[in-house]
Amino acid sequence: MDIQLKRGMLDACVLAAIKNEDSYGYKIIKDLKPYVELSESTLYTILKRLEAARMLTVRTAEHDGRLRKYYHITEAGHRRIEEFKEEFKEVISIYQFVTKEDVNNE
Repeated sequence: MDIQLKRGMLDACVLAAIKNEDSYGYKIIKDLKPYVELSESTLYTILKRLEAARMLTVRTAEHDGRLRKYYHITEAGHRRIEEFKEEFKEVISIYQFVTKEDVNNE
């Protein structure tokens, strides 16, 4: 799969994982697991990129005596999810075109 296309999809997946409630790394990976395999190193690269783009914010809180980073989606992150949904309609259309059977050859 094209790396840029996959990158955009993974960004949208991570944003979708935190769109309803703040979350932390391990839980994000766990929530995405039924849909996509994501390593910790890949996730944290994505989280840093999304934070730099102001699509999420980070806060630190103590949990069981340890500090944990919680990620919160911003308005820009919500807009990115909506943009992704619109863009993906075109991807689906292209997929349908590429995979359609040639009626003339049947």
